Amino acid sequence: MMVQISQRGKAYLETARTLLRAAQTMTDSAIAGQLKALADDYERRAEKAWHVDAAKAFARSAASAERELRA
Repeated sequence: MMVQISQRGKAYLETARTLLRAAQTMTDSAIAGQLKALADDYERRAEKAWHVDAAKAFARSAASAERELRA
């Protein structure tokens, strides 16, 4: 079973990439560090969204298989 990342997960990843690009252009290392930390947080959110979406897809698949077995 293949699970695709949700729109929410894609948005989190895109935000993380944007933050990392901004951090790379910063001359202030403190601000760059904060942006990198924020990007890491968004990457964790994307991963969490992927896990939640995968669990939901698995549950739907299991429910569908159970319905087919009962039919």
